[in-house]
Amino acid sequence: MTVEDRQDRDIALAVSPGVDGADPRPIGSSPLGPAPVTQTYYAPSRHPVATYAALDLGTNNCRLLIARPAQHGFRVVDAFSRIVRLGEGLTASGRLADAAMDRAVEALKICKSKMTHRGVSRARLVTTEACRAATNGLDFVRRVAAEADLELEIVDQRTEASLAVTGCAALAHPTAEGVIVFDIGGGSTEIVWMGGRSQARDPAGRIREWASLPMGVVSVAERYGGVDVGREKFERMVDDCSAALKPFATRAAAAKDAAGFHLLGTSGTVTTVAGIHLGLPRYDRRLVDGLWMDETDILAVIDRLVDMDYAARSANACIGRERADLVLAGCAIFEAIRRAFPSRKVRIADRGLREGILLRMMHEDRAWWRRRQA
Repeated sequence: MTVEDRQDRDIALAVSPGVDGADPRPIGSSPLGPAPVTQTYYAPSRHPVATYAALDLGTNNCRLLIARPAQHGFRVVDAFSRIVRLGEGLTASGRLADAAMDRAVEALKICKSKMTHRGVSRARLVTTEACRAATNGLDFVRRVAAEADLELEIVDQRTEASLAVTGCAALAHPTAEGVIVFDIGGGSTEIVWMGGRSQARDPAGRIREWASLPMGVVSVAERYGGVDVGREKFERMVDDCSAALKPFATRAAAAKDAAGFHLLGTSGTVTTVAGIHLGLPRYDRRLVDGLWMDETDILAVIDRLVDMDYAARSANACIGRERADLVLAGCAIFEAIRRAFPSRKVRIADRGLREGILLRMMHEDRAWWRRRQA
């Protein structure tokens, strides 16, 4: 089983729908962009509890989660993940390539089948940087509606950042007064300075600064090449990523001085680094999600990856052939963030945008309150 096609395990997120249950506002209802586009399905369901779906079609991956509310979070009942490389060649052409769109549509048809089979009652299906940047992004969205019967929403950068924060904020240390949360994507990297829990119950309400950086594993790898990298090229990648990060690092410089400051990363890059650190014979989400890593261990893994050739990266069970040319680009972005915001500890999250979408929909529907009253 590859890391991309792994089945997500059942999870119960340590996220309360509200400390006292009194706040009727949906999570993220503070000024965080336009109202979400959600789809309501009326397919008959054998289950008395509502079933929700969240889909994230990114520059590299197509990922789906289907879940039902559970105490303090939700229980995943089905999932799907496939590398489609929707943004392949986008940096050079400015357009989504026909072959890339074909791959994405076929993956989305599988997602539609799973949603129908599970009796999904409400869904939010988002697409991010590739469709935001492509001149034919809207044409692709219309094609998906016609061929896969799914309505994709092209989310803006701020919405993407706030959803990612909502999805993984539960892993921030409860006493930390400042956390840098980052999500290394295929075409962009979302990074947020999040304040402590004393500032607001809603994680999105604790956002002090945010940025969407025009660098992701696909775009960086396409610029530098991802097969033959080596130490010198890797350092040039880090330098370029650091330059792109500098304006945000300046605005969020005070985060480093907050009590309990640490980094919280959610992406295939950080989970890959964690899996290699643990020496996993195959990726296991249960061992990675929530892991604390020391900076020395992170550096040791990155150094190992830089010294590996392409064949060795392809053979690693936590990387695989489909991501062997992208992992060092992700590590360069990770290293640039670490250098800008030095932290002895980094929390690893195998959760993010999709989980944020699910939590918001369930909060809006007061799903946890209904469970208490049942």
